[in-house]
Amino acid sequence: MSDALKHECGIALVRLLKPLEFYKKKYGSAFYGINKMYLMMEKQHNRGQDGAGFASIKLNVDPGERYISRVRSNAQQPIQDIFAQINSRINHELTNHPEFKENVDAQKKNIPYLGELMLGHVRYGTFGGNSVEHVHPFLRQNNWMHRNLIIAGNFNMTNTTQLFDNLIKLGMHPKEKADTITVMEKIGHFLDDAVSKLYKKSKKLGLSKIEASPYIVENLNLAKILRKSSRDWDGGYAMAGLLGHGDAFVLRDPAGIRPAFYYKDDEVVVVASERPVIQTVFNVPFEEVKELNPGHALLLRKDGYMKISKILEPLERKSCSFERIYFSRGSDAEIYQERKELGKLVMPKVLEAIDYDTENTVFSFIPNTAETSFYGMLEAAQDELNKQKNDTILREKEGLTNERLQEILSHKIRTEKIAIKDVKLRTFITEDSSRDDLVAHVYDVTYGVVKPEDNLVIIDDSIVRGTTLKKSILKMMDRLNPKQIVVVSSAPQIRYPDCYGIDMARLEGLIAFQAAKALHEDRGNKTIIDDIYQNCKKDENLNDNEQINHVKELYAPFTDEEISDKVAELISEESISSKVKVIFQSVDDLHKACPNDLGDWYFTGDYPTPGGNRVVNKAFINFVEGNPERAY
Repeated sequence: MSDALKHECGIALVRLLKPLEFYKKKYGSAFYGINKMYLMMEKQHNRGQDGAGFASIKLNVDPGERYISRVRSNAQQPIQDIFAQINSRINHELTNHPEFKENVDAQKKNIPYLGELMLGHVRYGTFGGNSVEHVHPFLRQNNWMHRNLIIAGNFNMTNTTQLFDNLIKLGMHPKEKADTITVMEKIGHFLDDAVSKLYKKSKKLGLSKIEASPYIVENLNLAKILRKSSRDWDGGYAMAGLLGHGDAFVLRDPAGIRPAFYYKDDEVVVVASERPVIQTVFNVPFEEVKELNPGHALLLRKDGYMKISKILEPLERKSCSFERIYFSRGSDAEIYQERKELGKLVMPKVLEAIDYDTENTVFSFIPNTAETSFYGMLEAAQDELNKQKNDTILREKEGLTNERLQEILSHKIRTEKIAIKDVKLRTFITEDSSRDDLVAHVYDVTYGVVKPEDNLVIIDDSIVRGTTLKKSILKMMDRLNPKQIVVVSSAPQIRYPDCYGIDMARLEGLIAFQAAKALHEDRGNKTIIDDIYQNCKKDENLNDNEQINHVKELYAPFTDEEISDKVAELISEESISSKVKVIFQSVDDLHKACPNDLGDWYFTGDYPTPGGNRVVNKAFINFVEGNPERAY
């Protein structure tokens, strides 16, 4: 992606089902689980670089012994930082107590982080600050083992204010108005309530206070707690939690917006945000890694028993298509094929733009995430070239010489690595004119492979703000003096903000929004902004279920092509001498390529939860009023 875009978080959960001694004997180390957690988090590094956290729980410890450990970091390389801290503590204990090295029981008792239940998180901050206090996992502490709660998730709630107010109505005093805090406190409230009721019931059964503890563990209904807690949630989430005594859960939102996958055998239960992470780290085949269904929770009891339970009634499946286009690692077998298909499906528009002149066209991509779509585009280009060759041979067959046949057959699709990102370059000057000149050199180009009569086709996976295209990529491409630069987006036009995890909160930052607004200005339609604003204000106090997306009115008069052409105009400065054409994927073709992941609200404005319409209208109000705050 050419524009920097912060996005998803990632979760990793490991529950060891055997005693630690088993892993020592089979794999040579009791730290098998910690090692696997490190690999799972590193394999999801693409999902979060603002912070990372790790928490573990030891099972069946004696009173007075530490059983919960947690470490969090917002360092520049947070995953490496937290595991360096963990490793340092482990080595410190083993060095000072060499008798621990072969004694797994002593290791478990004395070494922090070594436990049977582990939860990890990698974070991109979309709400709140980036201090270490905002890094997951979050911990809600209590002297009752059962009431200790650890939470980490990949989520954003659209109705944080409502959830916050609900906590106040319950008599609570939340320390912060953030969705993570409100979610954790809501679960914590119903957890406390359930534990209290079981404790009272144990007294009626004649159990002692000490006997009450195992009774609570055996009878705690985690599914019921989650049903009560999540009843009012509106958002996209894959929420993971650990209870102090050893129960655990992962809950996915009813529309399946945020992803979650799991694997179980007789040694481990594993959950991650991406399937290939589990495949790679545990060396298991594709078909053995299951997707957690929307509205369902994976529930793990202290004794290792696992079941999948429906917590919320599933909605129409609207899993995030941006996961397929960009966020998730392309090593997933399905995602790889889908990204290739995105490149193939956009090719007919490209051929029209270059007038089917494959001989005088150079194809390339913007590194690095668009590379797979580029391969799909090439396959479609090759199909077109083969058709051209066939047609030429049939047309000239009467007088076709061997030399002419060789000339026709020698025609190849021209591919080059044109754009090269200089990862070492940093724009350290903030003064605008100086900074713009530095930004223009973030990408280098390959000289000597493009002729003045050539079209230069370059594919990106998506175009969000268009800033890097305008300030860097197009300027560098133009130095090659092509006849035409065709910028291809394998994703459709991003027209609306996302409120479920992606950092696309402000409408005015979206280049498609700017293009639609400019088209209205060109046509003298000066009242459209105020008309939409008044409609949004009028509905501001309606319930979420009653709101509609009024921002759709901005785009309604225009075709996709009109907006695409305006985008090309907006990102082309006067200094660009080449003709610039911008092509976007259609929503219909996106759905063809990714048929199981139809979440497209950022393209269509069709939000999968009621809170989405309120958020987009609020974002428009903020735009008109010049309010820099988020709409959620």
